[in-house]
Amino acid sequence: MTVNDAAETATSIETPKKPKKKHSAAYYAAAFFAKIGCTVLFVWLLLTFVAGVFVCHDNSSFPMIKDGDLCITYRLGKLKQGDEVVYRHDGKVCFGRIVAFGGEAVGISDDYVSVDGYRVYEDTVYPTTAENAKITFPYTVPDNCVFVLNDFRSDITDSRTYGGIPLDDVKGKVVFVLRRRGI
Repeated sequence: MTVNDAAETATSIETPKKPKKKHSAAYYAAAFFAKIGCTVLFVWLLLTFVAGVFVCHDNSSFPMIKDGDLCITYRLGKLKQGDEVVYRHDGKVCFGRIVAFGGEAVGISDDYVSVDGYRVYEDTVYPTTAENAKITFPYTVPDNCVFVLNDFRSDITDSRTYGGIPLDDVKGKVVFVLRRRGI
């Protein structure tokens, strides 16, 4: 018998298999609830620190966002001029478009908006007036705040009424809109 024959004989002899341990119903229940708990924790962390889900209850951002639309926001991205955002004011969820950041001067005249003396470019021209505004123009946005205007500009419940919106109150940039009414 050669060394190779001995090796083949050794591998052909099967070692006895250990019988599988049977788990109880309590084990499977605990495993199931542990998986549910981990899933709930992951979704909570995702919706708290990365994304948000909001429903628009007015037409302040019409025509982009309509009453009843479901909006998903992204919290981690850097905000820029022209972004549609969700913010809270006095406990109410509001939608608006960023026009200016802290330290910039906003002016509204002749149905257009200017920032630091330059007219703001918008894909769609929204006639904007300072009529009935609670602030005076030119308005210098406070540091760590943004100046937000509604897309539906005749609704002045935005920075023309509130002034600068603190960045801590901005809940994220709108990245997805799901139409729930009028489909």
